[in-house]
Amino acid sequence: MATAPTTPAHGPVPTTPGSGPLTGVRVVELAGIGPGPFAAMLLADLGADVVRVDRPGGPGLGIDPACDVTNRNKRSVVVDLKDPDGPERVLALAARADLLVEGYRPGVAERLGVGPDACHERNPQLVYGRMTGWGQHGPLAHRAGHDIGYIAVTGALGMIGGPDQPPPPPANLLGDYAGGSLYLVVGLLAALHHARVSGTGQVVDAAIVDGTAHLSAMIHGMLAAGGWQDRRGANLLDGGCPFYGTYETADGRYMAVGALEPQFYNAFTDLLGLPEETPARHDVTRWGELREAIAARFKARTQDEWTAVFEGSDACVAPVLSLGEAPRHPHLAARSTFTDHGGITQPAPAPRFSATPATIRSGPAQPGADTADVARDWDVPELLRPSSSRPQPSSDPQRKASS
Repeated sequence: MATAPTTPAHGPVPTTPGSGPLTGVRVVELAGIGPGPFAAMLLADLGADVVRVDRPGGPGLGIDPACDVTNRNKRSVVVDLKDPDGPERVLALAARADLLVEGYRPGVAERLGVGPDACHERNPQLVYGRMTGWGQHGPLAHRAGHDIGYIAVTGALGMIGGPDQPPPPPANLLGDYAGGSLYLVVGLLAALHHARVSGTGQVVDAAIVDGTAHLSAMIHGMLAAGGWQDRRGANLLDGGCPFYGTYETADGRYMAVGALEPQFYNAFTDLLGLPEETPARHDVTRWGELREAIAARFKARTQDEWTAVFEGSDACVAPVLSLGEAPRHPHLAARSTFTDHGGITQPAPAPRFSATPATIRSGPAQPGADTADVARDWDVPELLRPSSSRPQPSSDPQRKASS
């Protein structure tokens, strides 16, 4: 039987204006790069009041901070956790927060004085989210790493690419963001629900290796059933199938084909104009011949011409667009999938809500620009006190190890 939620240790606090289904939820983000900031951006897009705790000369992507859209819809304060009063400032924020996100290596937050135990002493209902590549325990937990290594050991990277070529890196979308950020957000929201029902916070250990492995659940089921071969380019969804893949056009562009079901395949072959003697789709022994026939047809016209041919059909064929072209695609334009804010074209918040729509309320937070507003709104006057200053050590224990 669930117990009634308790009153937060910090007592009632003023609400912060916002929009979206998470309006009223307060989040502390300890600045890092990669999946942590993206997770915090997603929470901010959904209406949460995200305060990013930047550090002096803190982490960045090597781009102008004004262009780092993963910091949109947030506010920023600057805290030096190596100063004697630094941890107290963060703990004062944690005392008034619902969620906290950090992406340090295991043990670093504890050494800095802002680990889960210290935060839960101030706020027992806090959900403390930890974003790493390897997780909080295991032989590699304290090792540095990046997206490509995390997805490599899960088997996911080994599924990608042709059988005779090295597996190509899928940018950092599969590990950092799909296996990392999205699983952290799911965990945070689930734990937030539990905290509001029970009055008890907890720690969410979101590891990219765990999330990426979880994404392959269907493939593992197919493997167990004998419907998937444990090698690249030999399966229905990994490029082995000639009617699920990409083909070059006459102008050096590409078309993507996903005509898996018979009715979609029939529409595809009719519009593509394959000859009757083309090998049948179910004859796996002749898939190589079928692929060559399809490739030859696509090479006969340009991408624009093939796009027009398949327009309005159920053949499951689409042009492969660049990042710059995607916002102009008619369907994405009609849905406003991309938007322009502050002169930057960027993906709009997703998903969509009928009653509490999410919006881009502000551009990327500039380090320290919101200190006075956060101090007022969160009732944390500690943020306005002058910081102690001391030389920075040459090594940075706050270095993030999961981007």
